[in-house]
Amino acid sequence: QVQLVESGGGLVQAGGSLRLSCAASGLTFDTYAMGWYRQAPGKERELVAAVTSRGITYYPDSVKGRITISRDNAKNTVYLQMNRLKPEDTAVYYCAADKSFPVVVRITPLYWGQGTQVTVSS
Repeated sequence: QVQLVESGGGLVQAGGSLRLSCAASGLTFDTYAMGWYRQAPGKERELVAAVTSRGITYYPDSVKGRITISRDNAKNTVYLQMNRLKPEDTAVYYCAADKSFPVVVRITPLYWGQGTQVTVSS
């Protein structure tokens, strides 16, 4: 049974930083592409960052320069470092996994975590 468990969310002031973690189990982690996504109330889910099984990263233009995705295959964990946070970054953040990197980028991966809330106050 595949499980993805996010942690690290919380309340932070604008300009601050957070690091989210996603611990994976039940899959051969180093063969999966991973993605971080977010969904704000009333908005569609969007990709925040993605990483291939070998560590190649992808970021939408909207977050480039402020967000970094990384993975530790020895710990079966993917991270999302978020800096210079803005109120518009407020959302539930999800991690997800799929064998296919294009699928991860298209926001249709097979396995999803339950999400962690990030709230940025102004």
